[in-house]
Amino acid sequence: MRFPRSSGILLHLTSLPGPHGCGDLGPASYHFVDWMVIAGQSLWQMLPLGPVGFANSPYMSLSAFAGNPLLVDLQELKELGWLRAEELASVPLFPEDKVDFASVVPFRLALLKKASDRFFADSAVSQQRDFAEYCRTQKYWLDDYALFEALHAAHCGSLWTTWPEELARREPSALAAARRHFHGDVRFHQFIQWCFDRQWKSLKKYANDRGVRLVGDLPIFVAHHSTDVWAHADLFYLDERGNPEVVAGVPPDYFSETGQRWGNPLYKWDVMKKKKFGWWVNRFRASLNLFDIVRIDHFRGFEAYWEIPASEKTAVKGRWVKAPGRDLFATILRRLGRLPIIAEDLGVITPEVTQLRDGFGLPGMKVLQFAFAEGPENAFLPHHHTPHCVVYTGTHDNDTTAGWYETATEHERDFVRRYTHSDGNEIQWALINAALRSVADTAVVPFQDVLGLGSRHRMNLPGTTQGNWEWRFVWNDVGPHHALKLYEATALTARCAPDRLTLPAYPSGKTRP
Repeated sequence: MRFPRSSGILLHLTSLPGPHGCGDLGPASYHFVDWMVIAGQSLWQMLPLGPVGFANSPYMSLSAFAGNPLLVDLQELKELGWLRAEELASVPLFPEDKVDFASVVPFRLALLKKASDRFFADSAVSQQRDFAEYCRTQKYWLDDYALFEALHAAHCGSLWTTWPEELARREPSALAAARRHFHGDVRFHQFIQWCFDRQWKSLKKYANDRGVRLVGDLPIFVAHHSTDVWAHADLFYLDERGNPEVVAGVPPDYFSETGQRWGNPLYKWDVMKKKKFGWWVNRFRASLNLFDIVRIDHFRGFEAYWEIPASEKTAVKGRWVKAPGRDLFATILRRLGRLPIIAEDLGVITPEVTQLRDGFGLPGMKVLQFAFAEGPENAFLPHHHTPHCVVYTGTHDNDTTAGWYETATEHERDFVRRYTHSDGNEIQWALINAALRSVADTAVVPFQDVLGLGSRHRMNLPGTTQGNWEWRFVWNDVGPHHALKLYEATALTARCAPDRLTLPAYPSGKTRP
């Protein structure tokens, strides 16, 4: 599927400013849409929106369908009368430049619980009706998720395989008893998801009405400790206790002598195929209802994936195993009728992976930070780009561009300076302009690069579990020149809507930023 020539920003919702410890679906998200419009941007790309799991990673979510409770706007709940002004006024002194998950999570959940109690005790009939209708339409995943969250809390966050055997194996009588016993907790988690859904739809409409499309992220694999594996154990390679027999990762390469052992359980694709890929169809339908475009993380795994015995501590002793990607995407296209998908085709890419991507007309990715390690033949360099791709200066897994340049080899630093006709000052703008000038239909820039921030502002360092996913900015970091400079570069490269190609006027006597 081809996208119109455009550009956008990569920024996760939790990175937004706000008074309650992390970014959310509140006023700052609408303000950021307004900023993007001023800057000429029409795509807002985010990371996965699910409830975070191990190491606070959005890629290890407790559910492939649910929204992150941390993203619920508490201010809106106050406006609806479900929270008190004094409750929101009593906020801990959270850091402004990062998410302190250890303190933010209990703070927000406690307020959400108060809001839930007031909603069920005293809310309008129309609101109760809306909630009931939401629970009915989302029953196919919501019931299991809400119970999983209740059991997760009751067992102090321990792995579901350690729960009482009758619950781990999902014996019907045990599940029925648990639903009765944890009825209030189940309703609480259903309430959170209903709030997330309402607020998300409001933000999406606001963005779409202003010409901004939302780009989501769909990880190919799911976490072992998740509703999805617990509720659909037959779809995964698990032993009799529910532990993974084999796990996902990538083989050794230039970046790692031992590869990467991610630890996600692997799918029984033969079982999924017999079930007409129903779980995947539901997952893609849910993602495409949330977003205008979906980026698939580790797309190559749909052609073949690296299978590692669960007993291995590294990814060295793995093997490539074929996956039925062609059958899967044909089914999704037939059932859903569209594939507005970006294929994250980084890593070990074979002709078969390229054929799968191109066979369904999916754009791949080009990351400029990968372009300068070799010579002019490097496929990530802009002169090798084709229109049907998405170019990034960097991704959430990369250092910021300013940080990358500081630690790059002298060859890379010299090459990027000569290639972009730059003296090395504000190197991030040299790469931003290179991305925008590319023939690629789509260009996406991490917000850290627009702000010119260094390494301590990166979002994630792969292979580590501490200090990731925490970065936030404050509005004082953002000056008018950031939007105006990005707008001019976007307009000059024909990535703005036709009615916005006129460059902004600058007051007499003032220089361009």
